[in-house]
This record gives sequence, C-alpha cells and structure tokens, in this order.
Amino acid sequence: MKLLKSLVAAAAVTLSLAVPASAQSALNEILNGGVLKVGTTGDWNPMSVRDPATNSYKGYDIDVMTELAKDLGVELEMVPTDWKTLVNGVVAGNYHMTGSASISAARLKAAGYSQSYIDVEILPFTMAENEGRFDGWDAINAADVKVATTLGTSFEKFVRDWFPNAEIIVVEAPARGYQEVLSGRADVFVTSNIEGSTLLEKFPNLRQIGVEAPRAPTPIAMLLPQADQVWINYVNSWITLKKKQGFFDRTAAKWGL
Repeated sequence: MKLLKSLVAAAAVTLSLAVPASAQSALNEILNGGVLKVGTTGDWNPMSVRDPATNSYKGYDIDVMTELAKDLGVELEMVPTDWKTLVNGVVAGNYHMTGSASISAARLKAAGYSQSYIDVEILPFTMAENEGRFDGWDAINAADVKVATTLGTSFEKFVRDWFPNAEIIVVEAPARGYQEVLSGRADVFVTSNIEGSTLLEKFPNLRQIGVEAPRAPTPIAMLLPQADQVWINYVNSWITLKKKQGFFDRTAAKWGL
C-alpha cells in the first residue's frame, strides 16, 4: 500500500511538472494582470476604426470589448495587428482574443472561436463610371477586369475562387482593396455588406454592383486560443447573457448594422 501511495504521489508530481505555464487559462491571466488584450486591425469601418492622430479606436467591436472588460473588472488594451497576422497573434499569445472576424475553415485550423453574434454577406463594388460594365457576378470574372483585395482577409480567398479569369491585385495592410478601386488602379473589390454600406456613405462615387444575390453569408465571432476551453466557455456564456439583455442589438443599432 505504501508503495502504491508513493507511486501515485510521484506520478502526480511528474504530471504537475509536465503541465506548461501556458496551460493556465487566459482568463486567469486577465484577472490576475487586470488587463484584457484584444487584437484589432483598426481598418474595418464601422467595426474597428483607428484614429492615427490619437491612436484611439472606435466602432462596434470597441464597444463590445469595452463592455467585456468592464464586466471582467479589468482595463482594456487594444493591440494593433493586421489581417495577415490576426490568427498568429492569438496563437502566439500577443493578445487574449480578437475583435470580430469571419469564421473560416482555414482559421479554425489554428484558432478557436466564440459564439457568433452577427452575420455578414459579401457584395461587389465599383466606381460610378464603371457601373455599366457589370450586370452580375459573372461579368466580373473576365480577363479585362482588375479585382482588388487585401492580403490575409477572407475576401482574398473569395476573389481568387470566384474570379479565376480576372486579374487579382493583392495589397498589404494598411492598404485596402477598396482604395485601389477609388484610385482607379482596379475595377472591383468585394467586401461585407457591413463595411460596404459605410463606404457608400463616405464615397459618393462608389457603387454597389447589382447582383442576383449576395455571396458567402458568414457568421462573425471573436478569435480565441484554440485549446483554452475555460476562456472560450467564459466568453460564450458572456455573449449568451448579453444577447438576452439586448446589448448586442443595441450596439448594432448604434452603428447602423
């Protein structure tokens, strides 16, 4: 019996030593450190918009993360990132989570997701002078059409899959695909209905291309460390609670979503 107890005790010590410090949940780190670190690109209006003059952020995501930090009883720190490194930042522990990101099979391979709290669908856009060239999705898929997109976004994969005959122009953040169209260096870009409506208000010469239907309806959620089920469970329960209390509906209405 003494031998058995000794073996059990030795095994327990071995297991405790084998558990890396990183196995501690992000939730513990956040509560102990008093800071919630959130990765955000700051270039997705009206979700997250960075003011370079003040290095401050505003938008739907910022309101959501501010509320989460308040309920956790900690400070909020927005960590600048870009689309191509968004997932890597979660994996590397540069931040505890991200703001809103579309759920994709590629991202699911490396990171976890929260519950979804909003959906988007994808639409194409062009300048007013080019509007007559396009009467649907198929018209964009032509050799004389330049389609712009931003590296690392879900839109990049979409345009490569949807428009194999077109010339794909890929720009790297902080540049954005829509800027290529505004400058005349490209003909078309695609983006979510959320960002598209904001861009149409901001740029009077921009037009949504008339299509049979939007494509790729996609749920939006927060990226989280894949193996950290404690933190994922907390965030999911928080989202459920806030949905019931109407917080997400009120925040969406505030930002015209």
